[in-house]
This record gives sequence, structure tokens and C-alpha cells, in this order.
Amino acid sequence: MLKQGFKWMFLILGTIIGAGYASGRELWQFFGEESGLALLLFTVIFIICCNVIMSISFQLKTNQFYPLLIEVFGKRWAFLYDSLIIFYLFSTTVIMIAGGGATLETFQLPYWLGIMTFSLLIILVFIKGIQGMLSINSYIMPVLVIGLISVLLFFILKSQHVLDIDWHHQHNWSSGFTFTALNILPLVAVLTTIGNEIKTKVEIHIASIGSGLLIGGLSFVYNESLLQVSDLLPDYEIPLFAIMKSFPFFMLIIMSVLLLVAIYTTAVSGILGLTTRFRRSENTALWKMAIIFVIIMIPFTKLGFSKLIAVLYPLYGMVNLFLLAALLIYPIRNIYKN
Repeated sequence: MLKQGFKWMFLILGTIIGAGYASGRELWQFFGEESGLALLLFTVIFIICCNVIMSISFQLKTNQFYPLLIEVFGKRWAFLYDSLIIFYLFSTTVIMIAGGGATLETFQLPYWLGIMTFSLLIILVFIKGIQGMLSINSYIMPVLVIGLISVLLFFILKSQHVLDIDWHHQHNWSSGFTFTALNILPLVAVLTTIGNEIKTKVEIHIASIGSGLLIGGLSFVYNESLLQVSDLLPDYEIPLFAIMKSFPFFMLIIMSVLLLVAIYTTAVSGILGLTTRFRRSENTALWKMAIIFVIIMIPFTKLGFSKLIAVLYPLYGMVNLFLLAALLIYPIRNIYKN
């Protein structure tokens, strides 16, 4: 029971801690100064949302996200969200594959060879089906989380910064809602794939509370670290490297590898959501479907997605807030209905 709970917890962390989060870019975009209350709200709302998504998935014994959408929105709106999630997963996974290829280029691999290598690594995970991804997460995520926390705590201790929250100045509190909303779609896509594997509600509580406290605590420490180097951030595409400015070179190499791992887990999560959504039979091998999706995606990696994302992400932001509200209201609505 405890082991299963931790397995789902690492699945949640693997879905959330992508390249944007691990690099610090997402956190700095949403938080920054006077964000202590926002981060507390994010932690609480995140725990509730994970619990609701997993509880519905457990109740319906889901293996993909469409049944949950019907349960939360009804058939008419479920179709709209289904289309949006599919497009979201496809577009973000294409970007992750392109990012993986570009990152491997820094290790002297040609871009296209990097793309092929990264794509092959994604496919290999699915040879053992969903269990393959869960196993990978169980090994990778503890290393990634420990690596990030170690670097951030070492930086804070070195700078002698005192972790403190001025509760009288918290103008940025609303970011707790928008940042949670940003992560809702991938959570729905991934957590619904394990509904038929969850055995007890205790697993749900362990996974949701554990992941919420970990991601909330890590986000607070990360945000406090970024505040210490805020004047340097305009010069860095990756905010994490501003924190590591005075670290030894080998640490930069290690963190670059961890960022590549974060890109990888995001790509794998996207493929998992897509393959389970379109699989018509439990007997269909996920790795075969993963090959099909990756082959379709590879040509798109040479397109410029910056303009597309600039249009799509604000749209997803609005749509996600509606989904966030629906998930938060669902338990109350369910009690009233019963």
C-alpha cells in the first residue's frame, strides 16, 4: 500500500517537474516577490486536485482520460476538452523531443541524431507498458528531486539567506490558482491511466499529499533562491544557471543532465497520455503506438512552435482555470447529488 502510494507520487512528480519547472523558468514567471501565500495556496489546491482526479479514476477504473472528462463535464463539454488535451499533449511532446535533440547537441551529437536517440529512449520505456514508465519514474524522480533540493539548499546556506514570509505583503496570491491550472491538463492525462491499478484510497492520500508537500516545499525553496539572483535573471535563459553561477563546472554538467531528464519525463508523460487515449484494446502494445506517435511527431520538430505556443498557452490558461474550478467543485457537487 505504501509502496504503491509512493509509486503514484513519483508519477505525479514526473508529470509536473518538466523542463520548464526544473529550469526555474515557470516558477519565476508565476511567482517571485510576495508569493509565500501563493505557494501555500498552490500546495493545498494541488493536493485537492490530485486527490479528486485519482479518486474519480479509482471509482471509474479508468485507463485513459476521456471517462473522467465525461464524469466532470458531461458528454457535450467532454468532447471539447478531449480535443484540447490531445492537441496539448501532442504539441508539448513535440517541443520536448525538439528540446531533447537540441540538448544532446551540446554533447557533440548532430541535431537529427539527437532527435532519433531521444525518440528511441522514449519508445524503449513503453516496451513494458505503463509499468515501464512507473519503474523509470521510481528511479529518476528521487534523483532529480534530491539533486534540485541539494543545489538550492546549498545555495541558500552559502548566501546565508533566511527563509521567511512577510504575511502582510502577499499581493501575488492569485498566482497559486493560475500555476496550479497550468499543470492540470497533464495531470488529468497521466493520472487517469492508472485508475484501474489503484487498489485503495490510502494510496491516493499518500500520493496526493506526499507529492503536494514535496512540490510545494521545493517550489518555495526554489523561488527564494531565484529572488537572491533576480538581478542576474535577465541575462540567463535558464534561471537555474544563475543560481549555479559560482558552482564548480562539474555541477553544471550534472544539472544539465538532470534538465535533460526533466525534458525526457515530460515527453514520456505526453506519449503515455496519447497512447492510452487511442488504444482500443488492452492487448495492443503501448510501445507500438508510441512508435507511431513519435514517427508522426518527428517532422514537426523542425517547425517553429514559438508563435503557436504564444497563442495556445493563454488559451490553455483560460481553459485550465475552468477545469480547475470544475475539479474543486466536483466533491461538493457529488455530495449534493448523492
